[in-house]
Amino acid sequence: MKNKAYYLNLEYGIATRNLSEEEGGGILAYYTDLPFVAGDGENIEEAITDAKSAFACYVEVALEKGDVIKEPSHLMKSKRINITVPLYALEQIDKYAKHHNMNRSTFLVESALQRVGI
Repeated sequence: MKNKAYYLNLEYGIATRNLSEEEGGGILAYYTDLPFVAGDGENIEEAITDAKSAFACYVEVALEKGDVIKEPSHLMKSKRINITVPLYALEQIDKYAKHHNMNRSTFLVESALQRVGI
């Protein structure tokens, strides 16, 4: 199940930049996949800690509301693989997937992740 701990343990990219004096000075840290989640501080460590705190709050509220939380983009990349499946199993997989309005790949990935406890 994807709970708060699940999202907090994912490796999201965090970028930093110097803030101008007009912006208040210091350092801004923000999640590259979620640029609306940010924090600031006098130094990089403070800014990253503040951004992580903001992210934890965001995840908590998003989970309560049932919002979709974007996962790190590097985790969403796909790789084509070759597998061998007995025909009888493939027929059952395709039948189930079609009935549940998903494709074969989605079914196989979701089933495998469920089996390994993710």
